[in-house]
Amino acid sequence: MSNLFRRLHDLAHDSSGLPKMDVVGTADPYFVAKIDDRISFVSSVLNPVWNEIWRIKNVPIHAHLAIEILDKDVGTPYDDYIGRVKTTVNPGAKEIEIEAPPLKLRSRGTFWLKVRRLISQVYIADSDNIDRQHALEGLYTYRPPLSVRRPHPLLAPLLPHRRSMYIVGVPLYFKDHYQHWNEAYPAAQKIFKGPILVRSTIQAGHRMLYARSTTNAFGIIEGAQDIKNILHGGGSSRPNTDRGRQFAHRVRPAVYTYIISSDDDSFRFSETGAAFFVDVASKHALHANCAETVRYSGEFHPRPRGGWQNFHDGIEDDDVEWELVIDNNSGTYAPDKTLLPRLRDLIKHNFPWFEVFALDRDDPELTASREACREYAMRFRGVGRDELEPSVMEGEVTLNSQASVKAMAKRNSKEAA
Repeated sequence: MSNLFRRLHDLAHDSSGLPKMDVVGTADPYFVAKIDDRISFVSSVLNPVWNEIWRIKNVPIHAHLAIEILDKDVGTPYDDYIGRVKTTVNPGAKEIEIEAPPLKLRSRGTFWLKVRRLISQVYIADSDNIDRQHALEGLYTYRPPLSVRRPHPLLAPLLPHRRSMYIVGVPLYFKDHYQHWNEAYPAAQKIFKGPILVRSTIQAGHRMLYARSTTNAFGIIEGAQDIKNILHGGGSSRPNTDRGRQFAHRVRPAVYTYIISSDDDSFRFSETGAAFFVDVASKHALHANCAETVRYSGEFHPRPRGGWQNFHDGIEDDDVEWELVIDNNSGTYAPDKTLLPRLRDLIKHNFPWFEVFALDRDDPELTASREACREYAMRFRGVGRDELEPSVMEGEVTLNSQASVKAMAKRNSKEAA
């Protein structure tokens, strides 16, 4: 018997004496914590203390924690670097001096953190039968912390229900697979090969949506109810209407555009039909900050078991087994459909409370499920057709339209036969 791993349970942060990096304004510091460069966590902006909690399971006792402190610099593509902290995951309260960059003599201040660890025993009967790779893959698993930016009142109608959460296991499931932007897609060509103003506009929108500011709210996903709460909204994206208030606490029949970032393994999404930068932006490029690669991208939607076509509002959400249907419906990055099983396993790993279906964008089952979701939204939740149509660039033909046309052609062909 041997105690292989221990659990780093809670990680709480605070600091003092941080310098003001901008000539005008105040310091807006946040930090990026990494364990052995394997998993990372991005904090909110200090206001006035962090008090962040990072819960991780199965961290080896010899792991190292590295923390970089940065100053959010709104209006520029890069944030100012304040300093860094390095330590072990040994339990206890720690006060550590922040290391300044080379040639910087000015004090960087101090950083406080507390590590609490719960011991988890692993018993091995026959070491000769251990799958070593499987054991290593069990390291660094954690409940993904959910970061939510509360929309500014003026922005909420433009892009409602946008979210960003950090998920675990992306390198494990996707390994060295990245999805490059689709060079054969005219709309992507306009973004990545067009005038720099196009990319700058999209990146400005990304910074506005995902800015680390005091308006951000953060939380920890503990179970299925937390995910359902994220998907609440019931019907129309206009929450102040009677219909919006009536279904505010029901799972929303909506389709979401998502990307899995190559930079920080974050899962970013918003409603597909919500209009934002409608004339210049691919939603996927907007969420990806015009990154040339993503891990994966597409759309997803929740559905009750049996599909929205077999559901009615007399059934309570808690009495339903919910499913997630996720796909590769992204013209901007054209994800490889052979990776869909990996995508399914990744999403299931992070959200084990739901059955997950990963379907190709041309799969008739996907088209039927998505259309049933939209039909229910319009018939029973007061959602207008204009709220469901994805925003497109001028001259762009959406994959939704292509998939619907192909599905209709197949149905007509079968009926004719």
